[in-house]
Amino acid sequence: MLRVGFIGLGAQGGPMARQVSLSEANETTLWARRAASLEPYRDTPAHFAESPAALAAVSDIVSVCVFGDADVREVVTGPKGLLEGASADTIIAVHSTVSPQLIAELAELAAAEGVHVLDAPVSGGGPAAEAGKLLVMVGGPADLYVRALPAFQPYADPILHVGPVGSGQLAKLLNNTLLTAQLGLADETVALAERLGLNRAALIEVIANGSGNSFGFGMLRRAGSVAALGDGAGPLLNKDVNLLAEAAERQGVAASELVRAGDRGLAALNHPRG
Repeated sequence: MLRVGFIGLGAQGGPMARQVSLSEANETTLWARRAASLEPYRDTPAHFAESPAALAAVSDIVSVCVFGDADVREVVTGPKGLLEGASADTIIAVHSTVSPQLIAELAELAAAEGVHVLDAPVSGGGPAAEAGKLLVMVGGPADLYVRALPAFQPYADPILHVGPVGSGQLAKLLNNTLLTAQLGLADETVALAERLGLNRAALIEVIANGSGNSFGFGMLRRAGSVAALGDGAGPLLNKDVNLLAEAAERQGVAASELVRAGDRGLAALNHPRG
């Protein structure tokens, strides 16, 4: 039985933690900053730890699903963090969407302790986790990917190995920037239709059933407008476009067209980059 630790019980991580807690293939331990966050898991077989270090001490693999770079860094390297309690050969899998540079730094720090890091960002949201259908993009050595599969399988399918450590983050950032660009194009398309005198609702139905459809256009169709998605999707997509632009700049790679298209989407969401 694999011993799985899980940190991050929010809108995305919460359903993931419940699925792995209920899995008969794993023994699960949870930790949260607030004790109240653990209450919904009292009806599962999960154990609870008093700190990330204590959780790492009883885990073969620890999944981390907190918000951003600073949160991940604190959980892994901070006082009573995972690296304080992890034994040699423990795997830390970062499900959060963060910078590839942070993943590289954490992997180097962990390796000095004999600990391994995988980056494994996810896509699909809470409903997909509940259905066991999250997409997980894994970066890291192939043998660690295989070892981690039982920890991911309760909430994910497909689970894709996309390359060395950091590759999962790059795949997620490219995916989300493309989605953001789709939202911008969807917004521009319906705006142009209206200027040309075409009925907006009619065009939306045409595209929804035509070759021009996309996941982003589907979001517009359900919400009524891209702007209506701003409060929910805007901050997250703003973060991801920024992280991709920074990663490309750090590696000296031109990403201007995709990033510019993403910026148009962020403008439509009323969450432009600063």
